[in-house]
Amino acid sequence: MVASNLNIAHYWLDHLYGAFMHRMRLSPPFFSKGWGGSKLELLERMTRQLISQGLAQVSLQLWPPPAIRPIWYTVWESRTARLQEGIFATPCDDLVRQALPPESMTARVRLLTPKNIPFHDTACVVHLAGTGDHGFERRLRLGAPLLKENIATMVLESPFYGNRRPPLQRGSRLLCVSDLLLLGRATIEEARALLYWMERDAGFGRLGVCGLSMGGVHAAMVGSLHQTPLAVLPLLAPHSAAVAFCEGILQYGTAWDVLMQDEACSSGMTLEEVRSRMRTILSLTDVTKFPIPKRPDAAILVAATDDGYIPRHSVLELQRAWPGSEIRWVTGGHVSSFILHNKNFQQAIRDGLARL
Repeated sequence: MVASNLNIAHYWLDHLYGAFMHRMRLSPPFFSKGWGGSKLELLERMTRQLISQGLAQVSLQLWPPPAIRPIWYTVWESRTARLQEGIFATPCDDLVRQALPPESMTARVRLLTPKNIPFHDTACVVHLAGTGDHGFERRLRLGAPLLKENIATMVLESPFYGNRRPPLQRGSRLLCVSDLLLLGRATIEEARALLYWMERDAGFGRLGVCGLSMGGVHAAMVGSLHQTPLAVLPLLAPHSAAVAFCEGILQYGTAWDVLMQDEACSSGMTLEEVRSRMRTILSLTDVTKFPIPKRPDAAILVAATDDGYIPRHSVLELQRAWPGSEIRWVTGGHVSSFILHNKNFQQAIRDGLARL
């Protein structure tokens, strides 16, 4: 009975947080400027062409990723650790780059490494941002305890977030649906390029990619497309953004009224028709349509038992699509697990890397 009541409490914490953040409209909803017009049409067309060609074949054709040359400076260093920041031009193709806001065209990363340990003796994990995770600090705190085990942390600042946020956007509330697809496309290409740089130029040992929530979806895509073995660690992540925005609590923070009246919908569509269109567009982010990672046994999914943002069936769909992967359940909701289960996330990173 106590456990059951605790589970209910975790679930309702998600809904209380969601009510405060989304239903009270203390900040603008997601997609307050509509679908995104020609940008959305371009991204839909490009993505559907890639899917029709077969993503496994396309990922081979696009290997290796474009070379990047980050410019580094030291933020701080201690007796045992060093934190560096690097910048590089986003390696996206010209059409995607031109669709990005100018602020998002330059990528920023921070790299936390153990000091005086050669990179070839150091593992490194790229941490991708969840919804609302601006800057670097939260993910650096997640990775910092792993330094003593020679596991470095690379944190990528997402397009549309932090210093890469366009001036009219408030917080993480993307202005258009097209921005969500742009954010994902650029994040995936930048993460793939970083992993290739870490392997080829920096000479790190074992590599991994992880992320919480939205970052977990992107991590799963990166792990699927990368051509060398990685530890892949989607944390509190759905198999598709369609689940988050059409089934989970984020649906209450979405500007459905604006989307219903957007000219791209020929005006005046019903709510059900708009939701259906959203599902169709965001089905392009369905990770189960992507190739299986090179080492599915090094893929560990961590999910919450009472997540109000990510339904249980969505996590199970991803696990089924990757035979040999593991799913670990933590007790809690999305919000409480985000706060309370860092040790479980860190253990998943250790174990994923150890399996390579």
